[in-house]
Amino acid sequence: MITMPARKPRRSAAATRRTPLLLDRAALKRRLADDTYDVLVIGGGITGAYAVLDAASRGLRAALIEKDDFASGTSSKSSKMVHGGLRYIEQGNVNLVRHSLLERHRFRKNAPHLVHRLPFLFPILEKEGIFDARLAKGFEGLLWTYDLVGGWRIGKLHQRLTVPEVLAQAPTLRAENLKGGLMYFDARTDDARLVLTIVRTAAALGATILNGARAEGLLMQMGKVAGARVSADGDTFDIRARAVVNATGVWTDELDAKADDGHKPQVRPAKGVHIVVPWDKVRINCTVTVPIPGRARRATCTRWGNSVVLGTTDEDYQGSPDDVHCTREEMDFLLEGANTAFEGKLTPDDVVGSIGGLRPLVGGREGATLDMRRDHHIAIGRTGMVTVTGGKLTTSRHMGELVIDKVMTVLGRKGKSRTTDLPLLGGAGYDAEAVAASGGIAAHLGERFGTEARFVGDLIQDDPALAEPIVAGLPYTRAEVVYAARAELARSVDDVLSRRMRARLFARDASVDAAAAVGAILGQELNLSEAEVDRSVAEYLAAVQHEKSVLLEGAAA
Repeated sequence: MITMPARKPRRSAAATRRTPLLLDRAALKRRLADDTYDVLVIGGGITGAYAVLDAASRGLRAALIEKDDFASGTSSKSSKMVHGGLRYIEQGNVNLVRHSLLERHRFRKNAPHLVHRLPFLFPILEKEGIFDARLAKGFEGLLWTYDLVGGWRIGKLHQRLTVPEVLAQAPTLRAENLKGGLMYFDARTDDARLVLTIVRTAAALGATILNGARAEGLLMQMGKVAGARVSADGDTFDIRARAVVNATGVWTDELDAKADDGHKPQVRPAKGVHIVVPWDKVRINCTVTVPIPGRARRATCTRWGNSVVLGTTDEDYQGSPDDVHCTREEMDFLLEGANTAFEGKLTPDDVVGSIGGLRPLVGGREGATLDMRRDHHIAIGRTGMVTVTGGKLTTSRHMGELVIDKVMTVLGRKGKSRTTDLPLLGGAGYDAEAVAASGGIAAHLGERFGTEARFVGDLIQDDPALAEPIVAGLPYTRAEVVYAARAELARSVDDVLSRRMRARLFARDASVDAAAAVGAILGQELNLSEAEVDRSVAEYLAAVQHEKSVLLEGAAA
């Protein structure tokens, strides 16, 4: 059950907790049906998450609903970078870079357990590289600009590397044309866990959050949007709200059309995909940016534990936004880039996981999506609904602030955002170096839960069997499944293995083998029937099989 805080929440209300924040679906549904809210946010991706947190931090009575699971759309399928974006400097959008680097700094301060510094390496090649030695000097000018407009806040400036220094970071790079390298620094995050932590922080400040809750229609009062009719777990009920926010990403036009019959589509989906291969196939210690023959876009190869993530593409997408996967053609494209840059030979058999997601770009239909700006757009529609589109993960906190500024206009109220210095759950008092030095399960839990790792540790102390790994080859424990059910609103095997853990991405086949064990724990924790558990397991296995068929057999996505 959630305890309601004071109407003017203090920073410490969410920053440090003595007991775990336990979330009960039945209680949340009753609150949504019974209360009247100042603002209802529809959409549980990164933008909606920070909007509801901003609203709760201002003392508004706030709610958020998500039709599937938190971050199940684009926000769990990003490049997982918290960055300024060198490409935006090349496009001349220096203001976006400056602001993004400021927001990167705030993320690292407010969520130090989730946002970590990451070195990026650009090899300088005599030929067939992103740039040769003649162009490297000009590119280094871009890096100086990056440092000066805010990159310095990460604690390191860019560096020029010798050939041995490059090979120390990436020993399998093809060395025959290598002339050196340039390294700069950005950050990365587990995007799905970041979103989950943001919405849980909002809940700690009194917001009502619920996944698996679809907005079937909008409530209207005197020509204005006044809430939503929602279906969740077979129940249908109305949520009454004085203001409604559309933060549904690539589904924005669908919801806007429910508010305004005359709405014209604004969103242009752009597809991005990533694949994962074992680290020992590439053996890099940072992110290496490599060229892809015949293509304008650079590819990135990023170490993530014992894996390497290869990405990404940026192409128009015309299919269903509910069924987006990496295709065989896209996988081959990324493997080709990696095989051009590195020794050895990556094959489709080496790919242990993949994701495909859609960027909700806003703008014209002409030109390549790669060249479109990533600015956000926020507007109050004819029926009073606030709609936010575009933007990127790094600037999500500021987008949430601006969204609630618009909500305050709708409400006729005043109040400043408080999220600039608001630690996310687990972030206050977290010491990354000390946790990393502890090693083992303590370090693993610390990097996922921050200071709240002690609550998962308590479960293990009470039942040492919960320390056992749940997915072969990955560090996730059985205790984390229990915690996901009690405190993170996990409803299904997919919720756990795809987002509470990233097992489906980093060890797809091993996650299949773990599905039944995860289902059994969820069944016990959520009082599910045997049939419900079997259905959850079967749905996960079918989803993974479909993903593999698209990836390996070239089936239509």
